[in-house]
Amino acid sequence: MWRVWEKMTSCGNEVAWGLGNSENYEETSLNHFPEIMARQDSIIKLNGTIDGISFYKSKDGHLARKAGGVSAQRIASDPAFIRTRENGSEFGRAGSAGKVLRTALRGLLQKAADSRVSSRLTAEMIRVVKADTSSDQGLRNVLDGEVELLQGFEFNSTGLLNSTLFAPYEVTLDRANGAHEVTMPGFIPGSAVAAPGGATHCKIIAAAASIDFEMGTWDVKQAETAFLVLGPQTEAPQALALSLPAASTHPIMVVLGIEFVQEVNGKMYDLKNGAYNALAIVKVAGI
Repeated sequence: MWRVWEKMTSCGNEVAWGLGNSENYEETSLNHFPEIMARQDSIIKLNGTIDGISFYKSKDGHLARKAGGVSAQRIASDPAFIRTRENGSEFGRAGSAGKVLRTALRGLLQKAADSRVSSRLTAEMIRVVKADTSSDQGLRNVLDGEVELLQGFEFNSTGLLNSTLFAPYEVTLDRANGAHEVTMPGFIPGSAVAAPGGATHCKIIAAAASIDFEMGTWDVKQAETAFLVLGPQTEAPQALALSLPAASTHPIMVVLGIEFVQEVNGKMYDLKNGAYNALAIVKVAGI
C-alpha cells in the first residue's frame, strides 16, 4: 500500500509536505515543481525501478516516486498559472530571506541546528511574507511582513532552548545606540539546565544581528560565557554585551543558546557533535 503526497524541493532541501495541489502556496514555485510521492506501507520493502516508479529508502522511510506536474514552460507563460507564479515569487523571497539569516548565523548553527532547519525556517519566513498586508499578491515580502513572527524559532528541534535552559534572562535592545545585551541573574547550572547525559560543562551563547534582507548583508556580534560546571554551585550574574552599529534601519534579532561539552583530563570535548545544543531567536525588533 502506498500513501500519496507531494514533496517540494528547493536547492536540494525539503521544503514542505502535504496532500497534492499544484495551486497550494507552500507546495508550488515557478522553479520548484512537485513530485508525486508515496510511502511504502507493506511488509515487503522494494528498491529499484518498476514501470517508471522508483522505490527507495530515505531518512523519511521507504518511499516510491514518479515525476509529475506540468512543464516549466507552461507554468511560466500560461495565464491559468498566474497565481502559481505569484506564489512562487513570494516563496522565493521567503527562501532567500531564510538563507540570509542562516548564513549570518552560520558560526552558531554549525553547532546547534538540525538537518531540516532550512525547510523549517523557510516555512516560518513564508508566514512572515504572508503577513504583509500592504503589498499586492506576488509582491509581498519579508520587510513589509511581520518579521516578529520569527521570535521563538528554535534552530535545533532535538535540543530546544525552552526545555533546556530554565534560568531567567532578559534581552535589552537599544537601536539608537546599537547597545544590545542579554543579562542573567545568578543561577545554579545543576538545576537550571536540563543537561544531556555525559555533559560536565555548558556555556551560554548569545548573538545580535542586524540583517538587510533586501541586499543580503548583515552585522553580527556574538558573546559567550566561560564554561560553567553543571553542578550545585551558584554562578555569578552574567551580562553578554552585543554591540551593533548605531541607528540600524534593518530588523534586529537576538539569539540565545547553550552548548554542552564533556571534560576529559582537562580538555573540553563537544558532546555528540552538538546534537543537544540549543539555539533560538529570543527577541526580534522589526522596522
